Amino acid sequence: MSRTERPTPDATDDAVGHSANTPALRLMNLALHGLFFTLLVVLVVRGLLDGALGAAGLVTAGALAAVYAAGGLAERIRTDRLWAGLWLGAVVVLWAGLTLLHPEFCYLVFPLYFVCLHLMPVRWALPSVAALTVVVVAAQAGTEGGLTTPKVLGPLAGLAVALLTAYGYAALYREGRERQRLIDDLVSTRDALAASQREAGRLAERQRLAREIHDTLAQGLSSIVLLARSADAALPGDPATAASRIREVGQTASENLAEARRFVQALTPPALDDATLTEALRRLAAGPGAAFQLDGEPYPLPVEAEVALLRLTQEALANAVRHARARQIAVTLTYLDDEVTLDVFDDGVGFDPQTVPRGARPTFGLHGMHERIAALGGSLTVESAPGEGTAVAASLPLRAVVTAENVLTEPAADVRGSAAVAR
Repeated sequence: MSRTERPTPDATDDAVGHSANTPALRLMNLALHGLFFTLLVVLVVRGLLDGALGAAGLVTAGALAAVYAAGGLAERIRTDRLWAGLWLGAVVVLWAGLTLLHPEFCYLVFPLYFVCLHLMPVRWALPSVAALTVVVVAAQAGTEGGLTTPKVLGPLAGLAVALLTAYGYAALYREGRERQRLIDDLVSTRDALAASQREAGRLAERQRLAREIHDTLAQGLSSIVLLARSADAALPGDPATAASRIREVGQTASENLAEARRFVQALTPPALDDATLTEALRRLAAGPGAAFQLDGEPYPLPVEAEVALLRLTQEALANAVRHARARQIAVTLTYLDDEVTLDVFDDGVGFDPQTVPRGARPTFGLHGMHERIAALGGSLTVESAPGEGTAVAASLPLRAVVTAENVLTEPAADVRGSAAVAR
């Protein structure tokens, strides 16, 4: 038989050998059947050379070879349990008759052990291999010298080896099947985790987009609305102011358009395209009542850190103008040895950071600022009280904002020294 297993997988659960058509099992089957035919040919040739194998023995050996080979040719034998049992019974009967006539053929019992153990349920396999051993011992008793201890111990040792090998293979198979089940579970878990991570990535990207829109387009449009109202209020009595406001509207709209294009392309803000962070913040704080101050010697920061500080300044300035109605705004950027700090102070009406002011909606902006800075390992504090203005302070430790490109792998002093080269 090319497959000595029983046809239905469920029916083989109580067999020593399993019916799974695995590469290892197919290899074992080929080795088993090859061993059977090799021993049979060797024994037949030896019997013919010695003259001990008569015509009856030769015919029986031929019939045994033909019946055994039929197991690999007849589809019904390979798929039907009843026919498989009849095939195995015919093989055993022919072998038993041949062994009783010529005891040398008892060596064929070893591959037959594995066939029985692999094909039959345990409750039938064990009695069958025991019966095969009895046949071998009986055949040995008819040889010269009669039945001796070695002639009994030899078949018993072969039986023990066959049992240990078969049960060992069965244990290995069960372990392999369990390992495959664990691998399948791990693959399934990995797929579920990947799906979860993709979903988390989508949510994070959605939140990032919401922050970007709030920090760029929404603020720009709000500025345009305020400027348009200011221009409208200046007409018709102050056409110069109205014209100035209209020019500012056009400039703000152009900047907003550039922001939108860069936002779609996932690039850095236009304000940082052709300028350093210091220059970009100085431009932001160039309006009436606003002042910018730089402390320390600037050194290069990762793009993510510069974008976060720029957006933080934009948000703080927008809140000071729209909600706090501040007259004076101070923006201070400080480069220290081990961190960069940004402070924005206004003398506006102030608010309670724990509550949402009536008629204003700064909560999302504050939440977005906290998330931006926290994502870089920094900290953000907002101090305010009604009537006392607002102070926004952010701190970014250098060790926390170093990116995968190792922009800041050098000590802070060395980084500051190379600022001119980097810029």
